[in-house]
Amino acid sequence: MKVLWEREIPADEIVLSPRPVWKCRSCPMYGRRPSCPPHVPDWREAKDWVRHFKKALIIKFEIDMARFEEDKREAILYLLKREDEFFRKGKMYATALFPGNCNLCDDCPFERGEPCRMPTRVRPSIDAIGIEIGRLVKIDFSESVLYGMVLIE
Repeated sequence: MKVLWEREIPADEIVLSPRPVWKCRSCPMYGRRPSCPPHVPDWREAKDWVRHFKKALIIKFEIDMARFEEDKREAILYLLKREDEFFRKGKMYATALFPGNCNLCDDCPFERGEPCRMPTRVRPSIDAIGIEIGRLVKIDFSESVLYGMVLIE
């Protein structure tokens, strides 16, 4: 995993709609991870929540598809680290948003109906709460990349 860039944007540029959430329904992980619908706030609640932030940091990660799960885990850990950095600077409501479903654990107990091992570290995915990432970045499907976000107060 490699961070290609970080870009700060005004939070009021973030568009939320039901479209990404409906796309989530076609994913085989739908409902199986705590970062996915229906275990996260719905897009309407998220829309209200996001409007209370001033800025967001979008982070573009390059990943090796042969190491997809490992690179995605590294990206998620990086997002949590950036969230913590903002928190330590006094931005107490800074919140990371994952690029897709959580994969903090190699073997997710939540999938088996057991409690999550890291409930204090799991964050919703960008799509799961309805953020249309394609309105904020140019999506090029020939790239092996993931996008994450940190909402900043």
